Amino acid sequence: MAEPRLVDLADLTPRLRRVVDHYANRFGTLVDHHPDVFPSYTRGGRWRHEGELWTDWCAGFLTGILWHCYRRIKHEWWRDKAEHYCRLLEHKQHDRAVHDLGFIFLNSYLPWYELTGDEDKKQVVVTAGRTLALRFREKGQYLCSFIGPESLFIDIMMNVPIIFYAARETGDEQLLRIARAHCRTTERTIVRPDGGTAHEGIFDLNTGEFLRPSTHQGLHADSDWTRGLAWSLYGFGTVYSYTNDPADLAVARRNADHFIARCPEGMVAPWDFDAPEDDRIPDSSASAIAASGLWQLADLCKDPAASARYQDAALTILDSLCSDRFVSWGDPDWEGVLKHGVYHKPKGLGVDESVMWGEFFFLEAVCKALALVDGD
Repeated sequence: MAEPRLVDLADLTPRLRRVVDHYANRFGTLVDHHPDVFPSYTRGGRWRHEGELWTDWCAGFLTGILWHCYRRIKHEWWRDKAEHYCRLLEHKQHDRAVHDLGFIFLNSYLPWYELTGDEDKKQVVVTAGRTLALRFREKGQYLCSFIGPESLFIDIMMNVPIIFYAARETGDEQLLRIARAHCRTTERTIVRPDGGTAHEGIFDLNTGEFLRPSTHQGLHADSDWTRGLAWSLYGFGTVYSYTNDPADLAVARRNADHFIARCPEGMVAPWDFDAPEDDRIPDSSASAIAASGLWQLADLCKDPAASARYQDAALTILDSLCSDRFVSWGDPDWEGVLKHGVYHKPKGLGVDESVMWGEFFFLEAVCKALALVDGD
């Protein structure tokens, strides 16, 4: 498969800036026309529809986009909107029904706290971390998914950092133990030796024994569902930024090397690397997540050659995504920015559409690249 290509960041920069402007246009319109709504995916390019949610996990992404727009554009309108949408989420700090509190609060209240230094904002994040930790199963040593107590999702690697954050801010050793244990169980059970990942692990509730891999959104239990792989790549890298444990960095690098090795030219991944040729539709959201995770990994990695390779891979993805094929700047009727994303292929939800996590991580990756350009 393809290797990262050498992309000149200076040549890419005008398109990166155009993408930010396009986000301001599309998401300014979204919050004006559909106030207080947290959509997950489009249908026919439209955010408002009656399609199934499956689970309510995306509110932090819209709020995070508003914060990114504020940081780039420096207009108080964006800050006012971001703060307003944060307040709509505050009650979810106590929500024990979801495993996505990291997605929700690390992208909403944490940037608000980092901007203001207000302790009450930090406390919301800490409380959400404590709430997520209540999902821990001592038998099995994992945080269970919303599916049930027997289920571990690879997605939770992107949420467990909020427990590490709460542990660091409070000195709570129990929280740290839970977070570390979940990472090691995930590595042992659903991260494969070649760096691929399963979507889900199923455990025996009586003994805590790992029984088998499973999937909800991948092709099958043993296939390479690309968004799950991107979650693991980014999640273990973020965990390493808290732990400095070489085991966490090693998993992130193994995931990254596997992702790069299996990607086609241009590094826009199909929804599942093992999908047959007649079903290999792209999932732009998987590559957007990977781009942001690879950018982080390039900063974390002490090996200069590996660091350069990961940054080149991130820039290759951005070069591919910042194009007429994937960005809706030529389609005035399309309400999202990043096209050709996939939510839940087996259920037929959000297939070949804009998806809110793809929007968030694409903008995040674009902003990381622009920060290097601007010296931020």
